[in-house]
Amino acid sequence: MKHKILIIEDEENIARVLQLELEFEGYETDVAHTGTSGLIKYREGQFDLVLLDLMLPEMHGLDVLKRIRATEQTTPVILLTAKSEVEDKVKGLDLGANDYVTKPFEIDELLARIRNTIRFSKQREEIVAEKKDEHLLNYGHLSIHEQTREVVYFEKTIDLTPKEYDLLLFLLKHPKQVLTREQILEAVWGFDYYGDTNVVDVYIRYVRQKLDSSNPTPIIQTVRGVGYVLKESPHET
Repeated sequence: MKHKILIIEDEENIARVLQLELEFEGYETDVAHTGTSGLIKYREGQFDLVLLDLMLPEMHGLDVLKRIRATEQTTPVILLTAKSEVEDKVKGLDLGANDYVTKPFEIDELLARIRNTIRFSKQREEIVAEKKDEHLLNYGHLSIHEQTREVVYFEKTIDLTPKEYDLLLFLLKHPKQVLTREQILEAVWGFDYYGDTNVVDVYIRYVRQKLDSSNPTPIIQTVRGVGYVLKESPHET
């Protein structure tokens, strides 16, 4: 899939050259000639990178950058600056720009910086996704994200109390494994719980009621005389 780049540059000749060079390199492009129109196009589209001139009519490039970073931090931004704009370069980097290129620039250098910035951005997204997946537990149509404590069953978010969540999480960490009431009680309520083991049955019923609204086949099944098991089908082994 082609990467898409938004060019926000008021000098039409420069913008046109950038557009032609980028499209020759295989990128998709969109162009805006003012800060206001550039911000509008950014908000209405999906871009893999923004080339942002600083000296823009209607809205300064730094103000455009502020508004971009106020809503999200991931889309890479490369500033196009004049040699005299040292202070603006520093401000731009502090505001979240990924890189800058000083005019007049060599197109080969700009293309190299674009490739490097997009590559680094994609690598960072992959790392974030991997870290997120580390905390995601799945079994069948049931998933729990341990960091956010979000429970999803058949694409429906299930609202659980803290203890109901702890109970379901323990079962999900041991799918298809028959667990006794004592094992569940010790893991969810702790070693020092002195109440009746019937509390497990009560909370199993609570969780089942919430899950069964999404699927009539109970995923938490009773093993008579023993305890409970999490599995999607009564015949699953």
